[in-house]
Amino acid sequence: MAYIGRDTDKISNVEVLDNITFDGSSSYTLQKGGSNFTPSSANTLLVSIDGVVQAGNFTVSGSTIDFGTAVAGTSTCDFILHYGVGLITTPSDGTVTTAKLADSSVSLAKLTATGTKDATTFLRGDNTFAAAGLNGWSEDGANNNLLPASASAGIYLGVNTATASNLLNDYEEGTWSPVFSFNGGGSVGYSAGFPKGTYRKIGKTVHIQFSLAVNSASSPSGETSITGLPFTASGTTNSTSSAYLGITRSLGSTHNNLRAYINENSTVIQLPVNSTSSSFSGLPGSDVQNTTLIFGNATYFTD
Repeated sequence: MAYIGRDTDKISNVEVLDNITFDGSSSYTLQKGGSNFTPSSANTLLVSIDGVVQAGNFTVSGSTIDFGTAVAGTSTCDFILHYGVGLITTPSDGTVTTAKLADSSVSLAKLTATGTKDATTFLRGDNTFAAAGLNGWSEDGANNNLLPASASAGIYLGVNTATASNLLNDYEEGTWSPVFSFNGGGSVGYSAGFPKGTYRKIGKTVHIQFSLAVNSASSPSGETSITGLPFTASGTTNSTSSAYLGITRSLGSTHNNLRAYINENSTVIQLPVNSTSSSFSGLPGSDVQNTTLIFGNATYFTD
């Protein structure tokens, strides 16, 4: 059966461009049918001048051809042929290889990745844009500190698997306000800058420092304690904590060497005196005088 359509010898992508009229310049505008024409490249052009075919000895930029030297106005352009890149066909699926793609030829606009592409994201292996860094953590600006999305998140230390006993998920520093409390009534006033207290909490461990300087006492009575701990002591059985009172002054002649402890589920520092094997009593409020001074620290645990 005969071929229906154009003969194969008529199939061509060669284009005949308008001849150039030389005027002594080195560069000229390429046209086809009177309209500017942009070739694929300089290598796809054949130009004949005065019967001599020119190839590879000129450059093109857009629709401008430059011979690099003046072409005399007496010269004649015999023809200009533009050779395309072959018949235009659709490649079969899977036939375009990496080697066929020029470097940087695929732009982000050609990707179908999900998410937002910007200066703070990167393209992941699952074809999604994601923020750089650990999932669930962000960077504290120029400070370069890490911030978790959840305030309860932490870091496992000393292990390479999630082990609850190795999770550090809390660290805090701050101040607290220690004050004398008397269960029999009365009150005291404090010197300027007192009372004062600081704390450092690492996980469930709380370390406190405190100081109280009295400058007036209004009939304090009953047993004395120090209230206002920044965190409630643990309710775990046998979690009572001891405290150390570094300096005491003007507490009465028999009670200057105080001990202290913190009960379970409590925010109070107890000040025991006159202890026996089975019981003790608290520091009498009457022992707190106008010049009483206490500095101390303690470490206890919280839930």
